[in-house]
Amino acid sequence: MKSFRVELEQEWNVLGGTERSQAAEMVIPPGEKEGGPDNRHEGSDQWLYVISGRGLATVAQREIELHAGMLLLIEAGETHEIRNTGQEPLRTLNVYAPPVY
Repeated sequence: MKSFRVELEQEWNVLGGTERSQAAEMVIPPGEKEGGPDNRHEGSDQWLYVISGRGLATVAQREIELHAGMLLLIEAGETHEIRNTGQEPLRTLNVYAPPVY
């Protein structure tokens, strides 16, 4: 068993994982973004859980609004960008299977 402390203070922090999966926290300031039209994880799915804040995910050229409590699956190979559209930091917990970072 492993446990990890989620700080949600840094913009990006890999929390830990195993050879099969990995968890990371992400904080995006208002008006900022992560990723872009060429950003993809070829061999890994990314689960993104929104802890707080609001945003917009563009995944494979499709847009979906993000809000607290939402769980988004970005499948392996899909291009993606996560943008903070709110007034507060967008805080997410991400799980990659298999690990990316």
